[in-house]
Amino acid sequence: MSKANLLNTRDVNYLDLIGNGKVYRVPPFQRDYSWQEEQWDDLWNDLIDLRSKPIERHYMGALVVEAKTDREFRIIDGQQRMATLTLLALAAIDRLRAMAERGCDADANRQRAQNLRNKFVGEKDPASLVESSKLYLNETDNAFFQDYLVQLRPPRNPRGLPKSNRLLWQCFQFFQRQLTSVSEFTADGEALAKLISETVARQLLFILITVDDELNAYMVFETLNARGLELSSTDLLKNYLFSRVTVLTDLEALQRRWRSLITVVRQERFPEFLRYHLLCEQPKISTQRLFKMVRDRVGTPQEVFDLIEALDAKGELFAALSDPNHGYWTEYPDCRPHIRELNLFGIRQMTPLLFAAWERFSKDAFADVLKLVSVVSFRYSVVGGLNTNVLEPTYHQAAKAVLKGSARTPRDVFLTMRGIYVDDRKFEQDFATLALDTGGQHKRLAKYILCRLEHDATGRPCDPDTDPATIEHILPENPADTWTEMFPKDKWEANVYRLGNLALLEVGSNRDVGNGEYEAKRAAYGRSMYRTTRKIAEDAPEEWTPELLEARQQSMARRAVHVWRSPYVQDNP
Repeated sequence: MSKANLLNTRDVNYLDLIGNGKVYRVPPFQRDYSWQEEQWDDLWNDLIDLRSKPIERHYMGALVVEAKTDREFRIIDGQQRMATLTLLALAAIDRLRAMAERGCDADANRQRAQNLRNKFVGEKDPASLVESSKLYLNETDNAFFQDYLVQLRPPRNPRGLPKSNRLLWQCFQFFQRQLTSVSEFTADGEALAKLISETVARQLLFILITVDDELNAYMVFETLNARGLELSSTDLLKNYLFSRVTVLTDLEALQRRWRSLITVVRQERFPEFLRYHLLCEQPKISTQRLFKMVRDRVGTPQEVFDLIEALDAKGELFAALSDPNHGYWTEYPDCRPHIRELNLFGIRQMTPLLFAAWERFSKDAFADVLKLVSVVSFRYSVVGGLNTNVLEPTYHQAAKAVLKGSARTPRDVFLTMRGIYVDDRKFEQDFATLALDTGGQHKRLAKYILCRLEHDATGRPCDPDTDPATIEHILPENPADTWTEMFPKDKWEANVYRLGNLALLEVGSNRDVGNGEYEAKRAAYGRSMYRTTRKIAEDAPEEWTPELLEARQQSMARRAVHVWRSPYVQDNP
């Protein structure tokens, strides 16, 4: 087959898809069949609706296949739909045979059943007379699919079947029940056959995307962004790795290792995990280049197992970096606050550095690196809002320095990433203008900042996750017109979410003062247990103005400079 075209995309109906002797194979270790009644019911309702509108068409989405020959294709994405439509055809064939056995237009219905089987399920080779299937499922499902469903043989013990086999059987039974529930289909074989040969075959359209190798399949998949597709980037990577191993015992061992790894890092996060692993060695790896890099680096069975071994060593840490309550941190409690901060900030680019520091540093030094990364992230991303494109290359260089031994301490690490450490002057300026919408995730961030400032002011623990304080807006979010006397209305919108306008306040007091006048608010602030809140009453005893807000935030910014500061700055002025 010519490989001049790396990618071919066209619209085809289901009959075009499976006609002319075409055969589709699901890779052995691709995901098992997983559709359930919700998906079956949606498909059935669509077909019943289409049946009354013969000129309309219904899109079934993208089907991504790799062309092995002109007639043989490997399904990269779309096996759930292909399997389900085949099961519907089999259910219709079974109903037609049952009608024939009851003597209902027996000869015609037997012929209809055979014609549907030849078109949509499989047919005998004219030379060998061996019946072949048009669809072959994965290693888990294919034997049951071919030996029972394709042959219309009921399993002896359905409850004892593996989950995906059981779902295939239940899908077949679902369509049997639906076909029986339509009175026309129980007595009119022609109407039943037309449901498959016309409605399914000609009115269901697919966007057929044909590629010539795994790399192009991965690029297509990433372009489609996985939205609405059945497969994932993880499946494509897995299929490639498993295709490199041919010995049965090795395949079984790889399957065990793979299941263990995916249980830890989770299916949907595996490409991210793999990319960060490779970023320890490579300076830049886009998601689109990930598959090509794996293909270039991993070609032999030994290289596959070497990669899995390296990933195994990092899997638990990767999972724990997203969860401050992970059991991994039980023996490292000093790490928990910084893991919580990094997750609150939504920062992940530092992962390669943390992989390297965990491998080479003591637990205390690792905790120091975590704290350093949190401070750098807060200054650079949270407050500064600076360009994140430089973060991955910087963290790659730091990780590489740790792994090569040129960075042996947290101080050495800081020196490798000095370029993304925002200096005190700029940080203070940025902090002095910081505003945070207090809805959703930003509410947690605002409380975190206020709690850290309160802790610094008093020395009293103030954990943002457990402290009962609520966030008070000094100038209310919805102020009454009387506020215009001290705070001009044209400045409300620009100032209500400024950090200088936010304070920690007890739940009851916050509820009592609500959107009230400043005099009532000031009295509540003066009674508060929070030192930074009481100071509002001291500094603004009569009114709250834009000037007082500005002065308060400037004061907060000066405090923030030493709250979020690297201890190694003094070593590198």
